[in-house]
Amino acid sequence: MIITAGKFKGQKITAPDESITRPTLSKVRMGIFNTLQAMIDFEESTFLDMFAGSGIMGLEALSRGFKQACAIEKHPKAVKIIKSNFKHFSPVPELLIGDSLKIIPKLNRKFDVIYIDPPYFSGVYEQSLEAIKSAAANIIILEHVTNVDFSGYEVLKQKKYGNKFITYLK
Repeated sequence: MIITAGKFKGQKITAPDESITRPTLSKVRMGIFNTLQAMIDFEESTFLDMFAGSGIMGLEALSRGFKQACAIEKHPKAVKIIKSNFKHFSPVPELLIGDSLKIIPKLNRKFDVIYIDPPYFSGVYEQSLEAIKSAAANIIILEHVTNVDFSGYEVLKQKKYGNKFITYLK
């Protein structure tokens, strides 16, 4: 996988085995960050990737000028790959190891953008939206293929890429 833009543009990172994660395609990453750029100023913003996988979303955020990024991952093999990927960059996202649904409510931190891309059929989308209420993001981005209950959130935008949706919430 290759970082698509910013100061790390063109840098390669390793993705975990597809049985562990499903990396966000470069076309989708570019679309997400281009859409975000029209919504917020990256320089003063913080980014949280709840289900980090390879860590690429946090690296893309920092590459494009976000002030800080945080990545959460619980799968041991994915964590090992993220740590290996992060060795090649500076700055790097903060890496928190564990279940994001349990970690986020205890963080006592706010994020400007929260990216939620759990395993598609895990059924944790609504739980994720509940867990992040304490993190009060300005923009929440969900990558999903199934219907998700967005009750309590305003849908800002939704784009379709093949069989997946990228939904922006406030």
